Amino acid sequence: MPENKRSPQKEITISEALEASFKSTERSGEKYILKLYICGMTLRSKIAIENIRKICADYLPDRCDLEIVDIFKHPSQAKNAQIIAAPTLVKQFPLPMQRMVGDLSRTEKVLSALDLVSISSR
Repeated sequence: MPENKRSPQKEITISEALEASFKSTERSGEKYILKLYICGMTLRSKIAIENIRKICADYLPDRCDLEIVDIFKHPSQAKNAQIIAAPTLVKQFPLPMQRMVGDLSRTEKVLSALDLVSISSR
């Protein structure tokens, strides 16, 4: 019986994984639908808006619909979406739906939650 021999796996850096994932996502052409729920224009809200806009520009150019919902102005939308903390980013499409709470400053974690890259520490 032949032995099951595996070829050694090459370790890659996070930046290499990001690059490879970005290229495969770019080829797929999927349109992302994101909603960012914020509480007024606090510093944390402003940082979250800036961070997600940069991620959309860098990783999803022309393939991202981003809606920003101020839960002070639209509390019923937050209630319907079951938002209990802000800022909260909701990836509505492509499925599966994902939520991420915080200022979105940890780019690798955000990319992982958006399924733009697979990180082993996820």
